[in-house]
Amino acid sequence: MNIYTVSFFGHREIDDFLEIEDRLENIICELLQSKVYIRFLVGRDGEFDLLVSSVIRRCVKRYESYDNTSFILILPYMRAEYIDNMESFHEYYDDVEICSESNKAHFKAAIQIRNRNMVDRSNLVVCCIQRKKGGAYTTIKYAEKQNRLVLNVAEEILPTAIDTIIHSVYNGNS
Repeated sequence: MNIYTVSFFGHREIDDFLEIEDRLENIICELLQSKVYIRFLVGRDGEFDLLVSSVIRRCVKRYESYDNTSFILILPYMRAEYIDNMESFHEYYDDVEICSESNKAHFKAAIQIRNRNMVDRSNLVVCCIQRKKGGAYTTIKYAEKQNRLVLNVAEEILPTAIDTIIHSVYNGNS
């Protein structure tokens, strides 16, 4: 089975919340309509991550794409929030993973290690980069060096660009 993997990264706080939400929805809906199976990899470290999760759930429900998607929370290490609310997390996400590489690292480095692991697993990286600094920016620079396809929803994206990127063949997946 061809699995198309998409990861999401953004700054802890985002501007233009409604515009970003609309752009995310366009991308996710296009993916759901064009890919055989999609694996969505998300974090839970700020406004963008929470917005992405909400949009993914809404779009999957709208297109009734429960059988051709997996929605996975990737944690950098075991967190008390997860331990205390494990059942709720597993009701919301299809799966929750603890990144083994970052789980062994110092907590200050763990998120960046987890992010690189997510990028390495991805065909497409969707980001919300509004400043040229910070962990999300560093992750996107890494994604570009790894020749990953990157869409920045903080910038206006033409529908033809979305179509070209999403329908391109990458790493043997379509």
